[in-house]
Amino acid sequence: MAASGVDSKLLDILVCPVTKGPLDYDHEAQELVSKKAGLAYPVRDGIPIMLPDEARKLDD
Repeated sequence: MAASGVDSKLLDILVCPVTKGPLDYDHEAQELVSKKAGLAYPVRDGIPIMLPDEARKLDD
C-alpha cells in the first residue's frame, strides 16, 4: 500500500465511473476526485467506493 493510503497501482487503473476520466487522490479528505464530473468518491479503509450515489458533489 502506498503512503497515501491507496495502492498506487490501483490509482493507475481507476477512472471515474461517470466520465471514465482520471482521478486525483486527496490524502487529507481521503477521497478520489473527478474534476470533470465534479464528484469526490470516498476511500474507506484504503478501499475506494466508486459508486456515484456515494460520491460527494464538489463545491464550485
